Order: sequence, then structure tokens, then C-alpha cells
Amino acid sequence: MNSLLSFPQLVLNWYHKNGRKDLPWKIENSPYHTWISEIMLQQTQIKTVIPYYKKFVKTFPNIHVLANSSINDILKIWSGLGYYTRAHNLYSAAKIVIKNYNGKFPNNFFDIIRLPGIGRTTAGAILSFGFNFYACILDGNIKRVLLRYFSIHANTSIKIEKKLWSKVELITPIYNTNKFNQAMIDIGSLICSKHKPKCNICPINKKCTSYIKNDWSTYPIIKRKIVTTKRNIFFLIIQHQHFIFLNKHKFNNIWKGLYCFPIFHSQKDVLRWIKRKKITIKNQEIFPSFLHKLLHLQLLCIPIRIEVKTPFLVDTKSQCNIWLNILKPSCIGFPSPIQKIFKTHFFFNT
Repeated sequence: MNSLLSFPQLVLNWYHKNGRKDLPWKIENSPYHTWISEIMLQQTQIKTVIPYYKKFVKTFPNIHVLANSSINDILKIWSGLGYYTRAHNLYSAAKIVIKNYNGKFPNNFFDIIRLPGIGRTTAGAILSFGFNFYACILDGNIKRVLLRYFSIHANTSIKIEKKLWSKVELITPIYNTNKFNQAMIDIGSLICSKHKPKCNICPINKKCTSYIKNDWSTYPIIKRKIVTTKRNIFFLIIQHQHFIFLNKHKFNNIWKGLYCFPIFHSQKDVLRWIKRKKITIKNQEIFPSFLHKLLHLQLLCIPIRIEVKTPFLVDTKSQCNIWLNILKPSCIGFPSPIQKIFKTHFFFNT
């Protein structure tokens, strides 16, 4: 039998016995829940996503609730998951769906892909898993399977993408597309892993070129080396009794829309800011520093706590600066380093 004809059947047979069918977004199985899960799964592992997903859909059970919430409410749930642009994109897309599609998630590829934060694979996943339509997807797991199965070589990542899309379009069946797509993701994740793949139990190993030649390590996904920048940042923790001063982070690169302690790049900058604000310090201490790693940054976080005699005024209308009462739960989002400081030094669970 032609290997391309038998490929989808072998994959589907494997799925019925071994595929992951108990993931929370598979149980819900709607366009809305698929969309939320697919955005969360971008650059994030399933085991990390599951608790965030459950909390998110409990808080925002449908797109109407999501669109009518505030970005602070969303970032509060998202805090710690990282890549916060995804949360902003979800919020923007929800408002567009309410406005342009009467609250019903669009089922047309070209309408879906125009929504913020959605690319070709995410759009295909929403159509396939959410609507049970025919649509191809090409996530990192599937790419790895196809690279090895077909022994795909190319000089540039653009050429590789084109070859992979042409291959996945050839093998994706019209019927049971959602099951096939999930099976391919599962095979890539559970069997055709980056290191030490379990080729002997792979359902498609008989025609897999890499298995036959025993050269699976030749075909990883080629990625550009990420240049990591190391940087010191000083968190100024300003405390008055059980209130902590925070400001909303405005920059797009990291932590946009989340509440942080004032951030500085040197201790001199901290002292200048305190002097300019004419702050009278009652007590002060430096907490132990710690390393916080991001994809492109390594931040050595140095928390400095000062206790002030009197709090300074903030603009309560804009909510850009606030005095947080740490004795009461709050509906705002914090980056992971801020959460860590609150939990370690103030016994305050954000």
C-alpha cells in the first residue's frame, strides 16, 4: 500500500488506543475553549497550561464574560504563565468577536487568522478541534515527526516551512481530521521526542526514513540561537503599614499591564528617585537577590524594601499607581518575581 495512503490510517488507529482524550479542552470541545487552550499552549507545555486553563475558563466561561471583563481581571488569572502579550491578544480578539460576529466565534479561516495572536496553525487547530472541520496544523511536534519521516532537508527555515506544509496537506485526511491532528501532536510529544525518541513503538516507523537509517538526530527543528542578555534590576518595595506601593508596567517587551514595584537599573537611580519624591524613610533593608530567567533575558532581581512614615498621593482614577492592601486579596496581575517576593517576605499569596 502507498505509504501516504496508509499513513493517516496508522495514525488514527494509534489515536483510538493511545491518544490523549482527557485533556480539559478536549472534554469541553467548543471553539471558545479550543481557542483559549491553543493560545495558552503557544510556547508553553501542556502540564504548565492545565491549571491555568481550568482557572481561566472557570472565571471566564464564555466569550461574552471575557470581553466584558477588564484586562486586570485577565492578567490576574494569567499571572505566572508568561508571554503576557497572549493575554492582551485574547482580550482584543474577544472584543472583536463580540463587535463583528455577534459573539459567535468565526468559522472561516480568513476571519479567524485576522484575529490578534492567531497564526496559520492556531487557526487550523480552532477549525479542526473547535468546529470539527477539515484543517491542517503544523505545530513543533508535528514538524519534528514530518522532518524525520520524510528526511526533509532545506537551507532556510522558510523553505522547510513550505515543504512541511505541503507534506502535512498530503497526509491529513478529510474525515476524522481532529483526531488525526491530535494524534500527530501526541506522537510528536510522547514518542517522536527531541531526545531519545521511542521509535520502536511508533505507529509509522516502518516507512519512516529516519528510523530505517537510524539517523533521527539529524532532523531537529533548526532554530536561531537566542541571544540572552544579562541584566541587574532593582525592585523598590515601598511599604506603609500593610500597604505596598505598585505601578502598572507600561512597556511591551515584558510584563505589560502587570503591577510591579518601581524598577530601576542601578542603586543610584533608586536613591535619586527617593530624593526626587522627597520620601522620608523610617526603615530600610535589602532582601536576598535572585535570578529570574526569561527567553531572552536573565534578570538578577535585587529587592530593596523601605518603610515610609507617610504614603504619598496617587492618581486613583487612572489606576496606574496604587497602594495595595496586602491583608486583602486583589484582582490584579503580578509578574512571577513580584509574586515570589510577596510570598517569601510578606506571606501574601497573589
